[in-house]
Amino acid sequence: MDPKGKYALVTGGATGIGLAYVKELLRHGVQAVAVADLDERKGDNSVKQLNDEFGAGKAIFIKCDVTNKDDLEATFRKAAATFKGLDIVINNAGILDDSRWETEIAINVTAVARGTWLAFDLMGKNKGGRGGVVVNIASILGLQAMAGCPVYVATKHAVVGLSRSFGMPYHFDRTGVRVLTMCPGVTDTPLISEAHHRQFTDDLGKECGRELDALPKQKPENVAKGMLHIICKASNGSVWVSEGGQPVYEVAIPERETIRVAIKRP
Repeated sequence: MDPKGKYALVTGGATGIGLAYVKELLRHGVQAVAVADLDERKGDNSVKQLNDEFGAGKAIFIKCDVTNKDDLEATFRKAAATFKGLDIVINNAGILDDSRWETEIAINVTAVARGTWLAFDLMGKNKGGRGGVVVNIASILGLQAMAGCPVYVATKHAVVGLSRSFGMPYHFDRTGVRVLTMCPGVTDTPLISEAHHRQFTDDLGKECGRELDALPKQKPENVAKGMLHIICKASNGSVWVSEGGQPVYEVAIPERETIRVAIKRP
């Protein structure tokens, strides 16, 4: 997909990696972006700065609680109505806080699933749309285990499986919507810094902090560059990793038959 002239929606787009995604899209010719976020003050400030930098009307803010079904649907429909359609959806909103694990599941999994269905409804060629691309944000922890934040890890594994399944030909052939997975590594964002201050106090939290601190770090801008690459070039259903400030790369996840053969070998 050539991003020039396209319209996008980014959840959790007021700060951190989400805001970096928005800026990267606008730098490369996206016509306008809807920034959806729960924090109204940060959202308004970010959109003002975006419109100052990229031009009036390039960004709009929509206050949204992604855990609220009606709120999330209204946000998607408002963005689509404002822009006369959507081409790119990035389901980015997420938290790292196993002390609130039920909320963690609601934000990291349920809202991502619902956001993907809404994108199909609004962009799908079978619903009168023009097709497009959905990128769901998982994590490198969706590809490995970690002792200190097991529920967070589980949510990100869920996003990988969800997105790969939505990315199968059955869905694309009907909708014309590619579904991709981005797995950022440890990135300098409020998700990590706030988690350190908020939850890394008990034994489990300290272990989570130790494990995260041992992983390579990067800036949000590196993930944003990887995001642009996969929106433009990645194949439907593919899973990508951006970590340690290095270029984004695709992950080859073995299918069940491959695993069975490997297990049978001596």
